[in-house]
Amino acid sequence: MTQQGSVPALSRDEAWPALPLAEWEATRATLHMWTQMVGKLRLALSPRVNHWWEVPLYVSARGLATSPIPYRLGIFEAEFDFISHVLKFMTSRGETKTIPLAPRSVANFYKEFRSTLASLGIEARIWPMPVEIPDPIRFDQDTTHASYDPEYANRFWRILVTIDAICKEFRARFIGKASPVHFFWGSFDLAATRFSGRRAPERPGADRMTREAYSHEVTSVGWWPGNGGFDAPMFYAYAAPEPREFSAAPVRPAQAFYHAKLGEFLLPYDAVRNASDPRGALLEFLQSTYEAGANLGNWDRAALERHS
Repeated sequence: MTQQGSVPALSRDEAWPALPLAEWEATRATLHMWTQMVGKLRLALSPRVNHWWEVPLYVSARGLATSPIPYRLGIFEAEFDFISHVLKFMTSRGETKTIPLAPRSVANFYKEFRSTLASLGIEARIWPMPVEIPDPIRFDQDTTHASYDPEYANRFWRILVTIDAICKEFRARFIGKASPVHFFWGSFDLAATRFSGRRAPERPGADRMTREAYSHEVTSVGWWPGNGGFDAPMFYAYAAPEPREFSAAPVRPAQAFYHAKLGEFLLPYDAVRNASDPRGALLEFLQSTYEAGANLGNWDRAALERHS
């Protein structure tokens, strides 16, 4: 019988590594395009789920993964492995194919991506135009984005592992409808959403995606790894529709602030990373921003929250 010893705790730099945007933005932008390819594949083949929950990626033990996707020969999964630095495809027929994650253009990566799908018999119509970014370039024509720094890709994933676990702890406190903790490849952020159970007013002029995403009242939290427009990784939280006086609600920790243009509370990643208790600081932000939205939005908190 094997006795398992105690597992040493991760150091701060292991669990909360530095992620200066200036040093990893080129890698982030390229990786954003690569994840969109896999996300669009998932979108093309997965059954429709409310609020587009069939399309995100999930934090895995090695990177970001799809979970099983049906295709004509069974199921397959795709995983961005930020330890071995490959995009791995695995099918229920026992096949495995990998695409190296290395400095290479989006166009070059997309060509190998399509040929890999063909070799596995995975057929899907994918719109090759990126979404949710300014000035998009078709995947097959993008020679602009061609960077990949494995150290920073690994740091990005290690941060996701830490935040994913904390957000799951936060999610477990809620017994109402709640999203998984998932990574949206369009906006390139990790997110978790809670629902009041009531339908939201329709948004005039909203596109199909937005209309479906915000069909019901929500409070949502998440993390941008630098692409939120603030030149730094940032946690965010919002309520939709936003209740009156939400912007003036007291939230914690002290470094959190309301951004009027976005209509969201923000908290710099570095403020959490450098806190005496990073986990506690993040949980404070998640809980206090939820309470602001739920209290001001008159949610039935007694029925929606776990009390033991």
